[in-house]
Amino acid sequence: MTVKTIPPNSRPTEGELQLKDTQALVVRSPEIVTTERPQVFVTTNPTSETIVYDPVAVAEHYRNRPLQVLNRIFAVLRPTITFVFGLWWDSRRGIVVKNDRRRAIQLRELLTKLGPAYIKIGQALSTRPDLVPPVYLEEFTRLQDQLPAFPNEIAYQFIQEELGQSPEEIYTELSAQPIAAASLGQVYKGRLKTGEEVAVKVQRPDLREKITIDLYILRGLAGWVQKKVKRVRSDLVGILDELGDRIFEEMDYIHEGQNAERFFQLYGHIQDIYVPKIYWEYTNRRVLTMEWINGTKLTQTAEISAQGIDARYLIEVGVQCSLRQLLEHGFFHADPHPGNLLATTDGKLAYLDFGMMSEVKPPQRYGLIEAIVHVVNRDFEGLAQDYVKLDFLSPETDLTPIIPAFAKVFANAQGASVAEFNIKSITDDLSELMYEYPFRVPPYYALIIRSLVTLEGIAIYIDPNFKVLSEAYPYVAKRLLTDPAPELRTSLKDLLFKDGRFRWNRLENLLRNARKSQDYDLSLALNQGVDFLSSERGAFIRDKLVDEFLTGINALGKNVLHNFTYLLREQVGITAVNQTPAATVEQQQTLQHIKNIVNILQETRGFDPAQIAPQITQLLFNPGVQRLGQQVVNQLLQKATARLIRELLTPQEPTNSNTTYANAPVRRT
Repeated sequence: MTVKTIPPNSRPTEGELQLKDTQALVVRSPEIVTTERPQVFVTTNPTSETIVYDPVAVAEHYRNRPLQVLNRIFAVLRPTITFVFGLWWDSRRGIVVKNDRRRAIQLRELLTKLGPAYIKIGQALSTRPDLVPPVYLEEFTRLQDQLPAFPNEIAYQFIQEELGQSPEEIYTELSAQPIAAASLGQVYKGRLKTGEEVAVKVQRPDLREKITIDLYILRGLAGWVQKKVKRVRSDLVGILDELGDRIFEEMDYIHEGQNAERFFQLYGHIQDIYVPKIYWEYTNRRVLTMEWINGTKLTQTAEISAQGIDARYLIEVGVQCSLRQLLEHGFFHADPHPGNLLATTDGKLAYLDFGMMSEVKPPQRYGLIEAIVHVVNRDFEGLAQDYVKLDFLSPETDLTPIIPAFAKVFANAQGASVAEFNIKSITDDLSELMYEYPFRVPPYYALIIRSLVTLEGIAIYIDPNFKVLSEAYPYVAKRLLTDPAPELRTSLKDLLFKDGRFRWNRLENLLRNARKSQDYDLSLALNQGVDFLSSERGAFIRDKLVDEFLTGINALGKNVLHNFTYLLREQVGITAVNQTPAATVEQQQTLQHIKNIVNILQETRGFDPAQIAPQITQLLFNPGVQRLGQQVVNQLLQKATARLIRELLTPQEPTNSNTTYANAPVRRT
């Protein structure tokens, strides 16, 4: 089923015409793609040679080859059953299976023997020290780049076929043996004629045949389970098709090179992130030539520490980069296992292997941020609505029993302390909930969770106390304060207000966390805030802030106002008691919050009075700011005048300041 792709208007060679019965010749054409047999792979982009996964054509192809499929099924089941029986027999004899290195080696060899699809499963497990015993973990890490290599002769042949020149004509140096062999290809270290050190990645032979038959079998099994097991509501077939799409993209090295360049454009500017360069003149569908990176796997903590590099810091950098991938631009690395994340010799985090990438659409990105806000806010009704927006629940679903179920999942979370949870524990709890209620898992979600859980697994390996959600909250806070999107403005309002009352502690928490974000721009936050407050959409927050501002002014000016009215009463002959009123607990709390916020702003990176002064001057001439100022002043004057009249005309009884303080209503923030 090997597919050869040729450009239009070129004649295939005699060898290319001698295709086996399982092969299809795909000719790239701006209008039509033709083939003599049912297409297993189709070209969708007329300007490139991209070949994509077509599950319908794959099914039609294998439906006519039942013996080939049965042979593959037996090939998988036979060693798997033998291994499982061995584990059962060991347990009967009292052997502690999880500490048995012999069995760990056997399982690693079994996954290697079963092929690329199963190797991918082992790679994902290699990053989960909380799920896999240490002995097995050590063996699974060898699945990332220590797989059996295929002969150099085949690799050299592919280089000749794909690049049109022999390896000797392209590279002045090429390692005698591959320095790494992974599930889909193997890598040589080389040097170009121009002197640059490069990594030369060559695809494994017969890769598509091995991948497609496993996808066909698993897809059929998933369809059967989805049809027969009523409790399974997730789109298992869709999830496998999504995985198939990603694997096929990963097998196209032209597509991988394009992914690398797009990744660099979007995230290469992030501090201490490094993306290797692609050498396009020496890259084609089965051969990729990219910049060589000298680095160490993040899980090799001892080696990294010996170089004076902080591995935990690099994980923090990786988390921040992942947040921008998932929540800002939507283009994310779906396979961040330890073999693809290196600590460079100069202390940067280098991303490798851009074959398996995926996208999160804008509605999904905003939906994920809204869900985080609702969890922090303990608004489980809003969280249930988020799951409807994210396509986990149909709009017709009765949310009544689901809302308390969410509350139970996050029962121990109080406010922002939800950041102390780890992603794995939350996804496990949510998985149980999704099994019990009519949830369906969208295909895009599986790769997001795989990416996050894998990254968290690496983080836990480096530091068992690492909390990904805790590291993520500063970025979420920054987005809430600076992103003008209507969805996030609504989320900000939901976070800051409860029952019409402003929660100053939440604003403090947002500002305190946002300043930890590397690219937090205080000026941008102020400008966005002013624009929003002066708009019609910001009327609600604007009115409430005026009320809160008055509460703070009361705490500062109550004494001044009392003394002024006392003198005025004496002048007009009204009896007055010169007893200084005490501020209420509510007023004192508001005043303290305002002081804290001022301190936070002063301590925020980028705060410079010399630079802010011109900005304030510029803001004063902003029509929106002037309109906002007029609105605020008008409301302040109205309320202050009403209060002055009330102070003048209402007789006051002496009150004990301690009593006033003790009986004051306490606002819950």
